[in-house]
Amino acid sequence: MWEAIKHRETGQIRSNSFANRFKSRRILSLQLSNRKDFVSPHRGSVNSLQVDLTEGRYLLSGASDGSAAVFDVQRATEYEASGLIAKHKCIFTVDKQHENGHKYAITSAIWYPIDTGLFVTGSYDHYVKVWDTNTSQAVVDFKMPGKVYRTAMSSLAMSHTLIAAGTEDVQVRLCDIASGAFSHTLSGHRDGVMSVEWSTSSEWILYTGGCDGAIRFWDIRRAGCFRVLDQSLTQLGVRPPILKQKAVSIKNFLVQVSAAKSSLGGQNRLKTLQSKNTGSQIVKGSSSAKASVEKSRQKRLHPGMLSTLDRATAHYGVVTGLKATNNGMYLLSAGSDSRIRLWDIESGRNTLLNFETGRIQTNKAIQLDTSDDPALVFVPCMKTVKACDMWSGRATLMLRGHFESVNSCCFNSSDQELYTSGADRQILVWSPGGSVEGEMMQDEVAEDKDNWSD
Repeated sequence: MWEAIKHRETGQIRSNSFANRFKSRRILSLQLSNRKDFVSPHRGSVNSLQVDLTEGRYLLSGASDGSAAVFDVQRATEYEASGLIAKHKCIFTVDKQHENGHKYAITSAIWYPIDTGLFVTGSYDHYVKVWDTNTSQAVVDFKMPGKVYRTAMSSLAMSHTLIAAGTEDVQVRLCDIASGAFSHTLSGHRDGVMSVEWSTSSEWILYTGGCDGAIRFWDIRRAGCFRVLDQSLTQLGVRPPILKQKAVSIKNFLVQVSAAKSSLGGQNRLKTLQSKNTGSQIVKGSSSAKASVEKSRQKRLHPGMLSTLDRATAHYGVVTGLKATNNGMYLLSAGSDSRIRLWDIESGRNTLLNFETGRIQTNKAIQLDTSDDPALVFVPCMKTVKACDMWSGRATLMLRGHFESVNSCCFNSSDQELYTSGADRQILVWSPGGSVEGEMMQDEVAEDKDNWSD
């Protein structure tokens, strides 16, 4: 540790690389915290967790008993064991006894992206409600045609305040907080929509995963989805566009060289060249005709229409979870086939990474989360949580602590802590093992030792 600080002070290591190295060391040492404990007020399975995007301080939870609670992650309510264990009780809770509370299970609870003054809940009682945090009152509610599985808001939105709601109905509805009405209805899925996720690179792009096994990309400024992911389309054998341009330029160069050589021949050579050129023109004409036919076919085979492309599936079963990476380049999906897939968003192709996950819940939506450095994805796998490397799929961490199935994972990047919840009604904290002082002491002891020490 001291050596790394010395390299940073002398300029041998950049400050951002030093911080990333320190964060990655902390994340890879995650273990069940024995110094922080959340006192859960929920009497049912905790289905959703989210830390606010502005301060990274307040944790929002929603449970199957129809209650939602807010916790202060940084300031403890009380201490036990001579101040060694920090107890975090909820600041406030909204349950069935509330005059505007949900009647049935809350499946999704999310913060308003801009500040902590509002939060949104979705429930099996067919309602999506927007709550005022200061007054604990519902300010807007939306009546849905069926059970609400998942809700999402864009963290980049500057020109709209839309809530994407996935329900047991085949249509995805966008609820406008400003007007209190539905602004869009996205049709395309053939079964209920269990997971929704906004793009992290554009405020207009929405990803949805349905019970029909399909993942669809939507641009809310136009009608119909513009892409349906197909698990059989992979990146194998796909030449990057730069290499394609190089290949075309080399081919044109070779054609010019051959034409220059042929011009040195006689008249017979010229005649043969003319006949070849006429033949090549015919071939070019036929190829251009084929290209126009293919273009017309591509126009007809719009993903929003009935076609073979529209029936493509990303998973064999229900798409239970979606998570876009922070750089907006990749999309992670989980399915009832117990598979985690990594998709290239630009090409829409499957990267064919084999994640070492295991069994995944099949009857309800799960919540994935990621960390940037190192690039890990946290996956609820029944009673355990696995942290898999995003580029190799290898499981680097296996966190055991829940007594029943885990439903959601929420990573707090500011504190390098992981929060998980499950059917055992508990919210567990996974914090980095050891401390900075302990690492420095270990380094000092290692430096004091020599080859002759006992």
